[in-house]
Amino acid sequence: MSSSTETDAWVAGTDGFRGGWVVVLHRPRTGTTRCRIVDGTDALFALPEAPAVLGVDMVIGLPDRARPGGRTCDRAARQLLGHPRGTSVFSPPAHAVLGAKTYDEAQRRNRASGPDAPGLTKQAFHLLPKIRALAERMAPARQDRVYEVHPELAFYAMNGNAPVEESKHTDTGRAVRTALLSAHGFPSVETVAAGLSDGPVGTDDVLDAHAACWTARRLHADTAERCPPRDDSAPRNDRGLRMEIWR
Repeated sequence: MSSSTETDAWVAGTDGFRGGWVVVLHRPRTGTTRCRIVDGTDALFALPEAPAVLGVDMVIGLPDRARPGGRTCDRAARQLLGHPRGTSVFSPPAHAVLGAKTYDEAQRRNRASGPDAPGLTKQAFHLLPKIRALAERMAPARQDRVYEVHPELAFYAMNGNAPVEESKHTDTGRAVRTALLSAHGFPSVETVAAGLSDGPVGTDDVLDAHAACWTARRLHADTAERCPPRDDSAPRNDRGLRMEIWR
């Protein structure tokens, strides 16, 4: 847990990219915001600000048995986002896939995890290193501080509980998301993205990390919403981790 007092606490959101993680830190009391890049999961869990809440745009509660459509929270998130934004919520691999070395092996392991288990997308396979690194460090007690979030769900909530129609990969989609973030406490997001434009981090990564941080701020204030809804118990996997996505 954070060593800061409750009033001085930082919150953070992070989005993965090929070379590491984009991290956005925010102190709600002062409105101070920082953005930095860290190169690995160890650094992510050892941020000097010791955020009280860390929102991670990556799967945390892996299912023990893969099933079509993914976890309950994945299906609920897609239902909220509709088409086409719902396609941004991918079905995570089963826990047994983490040891796979090749895509073919990952496919076999995922299909072997349950009676109706599907194969694995290439997108999910390419995310395995980050999913594995998180899985190695997560425990149920850590979910009091580290939460799985999804940027498109955050933008959905910022947008009056309506999905953003335009893709984040278009100029219009990036402009809409930048405007939403600016209206919700992150007025410098465009400047931050421009400052990182010459490196390996894309504008959409910066926007997503800010969206994750916005959800972390809501979690800290106890105003965040969850898939599945708060009045439903979140399923747990065999390691005791809750399978949920926050917005």
